Amino acid sequence: MRYIPVFKTKYDEKVAPALKISLEKDNIMQIPRLQKICLNQGVGAAVSDKKLIDNSVNEMTIIAGQKAVATYSKKAISNFKLREKMPIGVKCTLRGDKMYEFLERLVNIALPRVRDFRGVNDKGFDGKGNYTLGITEQIIFPEINIDKITRIQGMDITFVTTANNDKEAYELLKELGMPFKNIINTAS
Repeated sequence: MRYIPVFKTKYDEKVAPALKISLEKDNIMQIPRLQKICLNQGVGAAVSDKKLIDNSVNEMTIIAGQKAVATYSKKAISNFKLREKMPIGVKCTLRGDKMYEFLERLVNIALPRVRDFRGVNDKGFDGKGNYTLGITEQIIFPEINIDKITRIQGMDITFVTTANNDKEAYELLKELGMPFKNIINTAS
């Protein structure tokens, strides 16, 4: 028997029917769902130290549960001592079961470990139904061994949804368990 993530089952059994009623959708295919989660980490200090990219790739791979890749600069900027095609960041895109597993670990384990946590900001919506959350320290994930890290890095986590607007995306993420601290303006 195949393993099915808890949050995927939660979406199918509880979230989708609740969204169908609250968003007044006629068809089950109109209900917004999570398409992918993109993790992105800029490592600007990698211009002077190449090992930082390798460390960041390893840490992101451990956090995401799948191989992360380095991102490269597109332009040369002399003021930043940056040349074209230099590694300056790390990214990883999660889909399917790994996406739901990551979301479950983020909501239930990692976010409550943030110091003085009172909920995530609801201002990270882009107007098209996607939400970006910034994290200042990668050590909130229990997979990371604090003794082995070389420097504290932050990252951006983007939730890409099929929602048409921010209200639908907010409702989807709230139903999935994202701990928002404010109530979004529903007039949009």
